[in-house]
Amino acid sequence: MNAFFAKLKILFTDPGIRRRILFVLGAFIVFRILAVIPVPGVDAARLEAFLSGNQFFGLLNIFSGGGLSNLSIVLLGVGPYITASIIMQLLTIMIPKLKQLYQEEGEAGRRKFAQYSRLLTLPLAVLQGIAFLILLERQGIMPVLGPFDFGVNLLVIVAGSMLLMWVGELITEFGIGNGVSLIIFAGIVAVLPSTISQLLFSFEITQLPLYLAFIAVGLIIVAGVVVITEAERPIPITYAKRVRGMKLYGGTSTYLPLRLNQAGVIPIIFALSILLFPQMIASFLATSSNPTLLGVASKLLAFMQNNWAYGISYFLLVFLFTYFYTAVTFDPDTISNNLQKNGAFIPGVRPGASTSEYLARVITRITLVGALFLGIIAVLPIIMQGITGITALTLGGTALLIVVSVVLDLTRRIDAQLSVREY
Repeated sequence: MNAFFAKLKILFTDPGIRRRILFVLGAFIVFRILAVIPVPGVDAARLEAFLSGNQFFGLLNIFSGGGLSNLSIVLLGVGPYITASIIMQLLTIMIPKLKQLYQEEGEAGRRKFAQYSRLLTLPLAVLQGIAFLILLERQGIMPVLGPFDFGVNLLVIVAGSMLLMWVGELITEFGIGNGVSLIIFAGIVAVLPSTISQLLFSFEITQLPLYLAFIAVGLIIVAGVVVITEAERPIPITYAKRVRGMKLYGGTSTYLPLRLNQAGVIPIIFALSILLFPQMIASFLATSSNPTLLGVASKLLAFMQNNWAYGISYFLLVFLFTYFYTAVTFDPDTISNNLQKNGAFIPGVRPGASTSEYLARVITRITLVGALFLGIIAVLPIIMQGITGITALTLGGTALLIVVSVVLDLTRRIDAQLSVREY
């Protein structure tokens, strides 16, 4: 306990760390101000009726930090940037030069890779903005606009999305933690009061066991995320003895920590982003006069509104993205080469290709556990919603999963800042 208060004291007394924390809080304030500036000409009553009970737009509202619920200038949120990042990560598999840029060229390569993601964000934001504005016009939430007014509104919401992306990158550079994850975190915290109030207003004494079960599942999710996120598989590493001049170096033993869940919360965010696309397209085509398009839209909507279909899709996407992101960020060949260059080896394993194969085998096995667990706790709230019929549970479970993972990541980064200060 004394150590905790000592760290807390350092957070407020160290000027460097305090400046970073205040920068994050200031960015949150800017984000919340942007999220309450509405796009002109919105019918609030129709908007509320349109959003009520709609799981798809509820998830999208999480990404925009409540910006969609009042059609603010940041109603797209960081969705276009996340989608661009997913596309760029997928391209690393198909384009070897892009993979080399991301994994082997250090900080300069990652900056160039991030720049490509930013450039791709703009056309994606334009496409999503056009789809949203047309959809809202057809639903009667916004008046039908002429080309000039439509273009102005499109420019405003695209600029809002790009501004939010920039704020997220400023948080990453000058604050603490991943900026995009923290913006999603801030958005979740902002909409939690309305979610809790919805649960309280719909509360009935006969549903008390269900609410207690929901609280128990929530605590299990929190405990599970903490355990899985912090769990490590230590790989023993030994440095060979080397003689330089008159001194003997090496001979020490350490370990390489492999996390059970290398990807963190990224698979959840990726999976939700992918699931948003078919629902957005279906909602857009649902008002079409073409019978073929209308049939496709109705089938898509029926599929995504089926709890079993949605839950299975969600689970598979989280599972696959956990493996995919781990494969992109963890390269056994690079680690094996670095160990060999530094005169290190894994006891009982030959250096080079054998070490690479051993690391790949270990990371595949431990990622299986992490991917299964992450997929299960992602769909647990959907199962609860199917049993209880309370739609707020689905959003609450997804939000809880993201919040816990982001808080754990933020805690580790703060500890890293404190360790740097001590040295």
